[in-house]
Amino acid sequence: MLAQLITSFIASVGFGIIFNAPRRSLLQCGIAGMLGWMVYVLLYTHINPIAATLIATFIVGGISQIFARIYKTPIIIFSVAGVIPLVPGGLAYNSMRNFVENDYAAATALAAQAAMLSGSIALGLVLSEVFNQMIRRAAR
Repeated sequence: MLAQLITSFIASVGFGIIFNAPRRSLLQCGIAGMLGWMVYVLLYTHINPIAATLIATFIVGGISQIFARIYKTPIIIFSVAGVIPLVPGGLAYNSMRNFVENDYAAATALAAQAAMLSGSIALGLVLSEVFNQMIRRAAR
């Protein structure tokens, strides 16, 4: 588990560097990615991967909102880097490999799973923004 947390931190920081995030925000990018991956790993064995991804992405979105307010930086910097460990790149790769190998049944199943995971990432980010807006309106 510790190795996974470290690698998810490094991956998030790496993508923060690739996307030209300010240097002062790279630590927070790594924390967001590491926290999202930790939530995913803890939930993965208890609920299905799509729900685990949705909840983990919601957490990443929430921590990104907090970091954006504290450090006066756009939310997108933290949320993009934070969801990188959750992106189903391996599934998408295996899906395309199976298409090339003419194993269409396996390719379609993997592509559908990758699409559902990608959709849960998008939905988690949207829900965290909606939740943030609800809290802001209630605080007024």
